[in-house]
Amino acid sequence: MSGVNSSSLTPGFFILNGIPGLEATYIWISLPFCFMHIIAVVGNCGLICLISHEEALHQPMYYFLALLSFTDVTWCTTTVPNILCIFWLSLKEIDFNACLSQMFSVDMMTGMESGVLILMALDRYVAICYPLCYATILTNPVITKAGLATFLRSVMLIIPFTFLTKCLPYCWGNFIPHIYCDHMSVAKVSCGNFKVNAIYGLMVALLIGVFDICCISVSYTMIFQAVMSLSSADARHKAFSTGHNIPNHIHIIVANFYLLLPPTMNLVVYGVKTKHIRESMIKFLLGDKVNFTCDK
Repeated sequence: MSGVNSSSLTPGFFILNGIPGLEATYIWISLPFCFMHIIAVVGNCGLICLISHEEALHQPMYYFLALLSFTDVTWCTTTVPNILCIFWLSLKEIDFNACLSQMFSVDMMTGMESGVLILMALDRYVAICYPLCYATILTNPVITKAGLATFLRSVMLIIPFTFLTKCLPYCWGNFIPHIYCDHMSVAKVSCGNFKVNAIYGLMVALLIGVFDICCISVSYTMIFQAVMSLSSADARHKAFSTGHNIPNHIHIIVANFYLLLPPTMNLVVYGVKTKHIRESMIKFLLGDKVNFTCDK
């Protein structure tokens, strides 16, 4: 059996099958992948630089946005270069440990993105429901601790996947029916019992997916109630406009199925469509010659 250590039943490498039957169209399939990858990496890195450069953007909302951009860049660069190597060069082999690292990175960044979206929802909740206490509640130490807690939660929930998968025996071959290393795709190659992997994967999906969606839903429900309780229609409009750039968070559920759509869409929805980001970007590019009038 190619690439397998017979003494430990651990393969030296895996072979990613890519997309069987569509090999002739790989070059065309790769174009949108490459284009979206460039947009996601350049755009999100530019957003991080802009937020770090402009003092006007040194606020909790934009710190969380920078963290989201960092997560997106790490997420897509973990897998897309390898996918493009399959499309362009037919390099389908991936080292066993590299495969486990890729699997861990993809799953961890999925959990990170979900957690950051919770932080952004809570940020909007505090900004709208407790505007006078916003600066005292979301201080820099609180933001740092929240970001660190989100990172540690994701690592602690995902790292068991790596050990569970590494301990499985691989005596049926080393061909993975996927274009990148996904937890269950790798586990299914094993000739051992991967029921524990499947059960734990379901538990983590429910914990991260259901819990995070519930937190986000509760946050925006309370925001909606607070806004609707305002007596003035103009005040309600201004309150809604404070959080108008928060999109539908349904992509949290299907994050594992997308590598480039969330990083690209997050850049557009949270970055380009955010007024202060647009103004700071124009100011950064054109200098102090441009003045913006404040909305009354």
